Amino acid sequence: MTTDWYAWHADYDQPDSALSRRLAEVRDQVRAALDSAPAGPLRAVSLCAGQGSDLLPVLANHPRRDDVTARLVELDPRNAEVARRFAAEAGLSRVEVVVGDAARTDQYADLAPAHLVLACGIFGNIVDADIRNTVRHCAALCATGGTVLWTRHRDEPDLVPTICAWFAEEGFEPVAVSSPADGVGVGAHRFTGTPRPLPAGATMFEFVR
Repeated sequence: MTTDWYAWHADYDQPDSALSRRLAEVRDQVRAALDSAPAGPLRAVSLCAGQGSDLLPVLANHPRRDDVTARLVELDPRNAEVARRFAAEAGLSRVEVVVGDAARTDQYADLAPAHLVLACGIFGNIVDADIRNTVRHCAALCATGGTVLWTRHRDEPDLVPTICAWFAEEGFEPVAVSSPADGVGVGAHRFTGTPRPLPAGATMFEFVR
């Protein structure tokens, strides 16, 4: 059965839901990444951005908001319209919302490497090999010193430790990784390497539901 990703967002409005708790953690990490970002213009990309709930509310109220050029890529036009409307109402003129396949590297060619890369809501919906492939591409999407934020459930088999090891192999160091006791998996990794060229026309992952 195909997931309705527009209806899926309703759980964000339930204060006790796992998605609501995850969203709060991701927003904290977005805020921390912006707080620690270098002076000057910043770039951000969000893969499978949904309604932009993780990035846009933080950006709207952050002192660095006008420094950030961001692109949110979302396949569902209903979700994209919600994000686009929020950005417009918040006066985030440097935010672009694109309806398209977020797995395609061409979506980010002109903004990579970015200071902030959001890959939230992806790793729980793709096979392990595609997670590894996406982590590998993060070394091209992310600027040196930049941050990748990602999520993955902590259900068994808990793949979070393996994902952290994959990030380490690609030149990332952990900034924050939620514990199994939190019930939700949120990771923040900082890139310490030199960005690779982003390959053109590549597909990083494919959703399995």
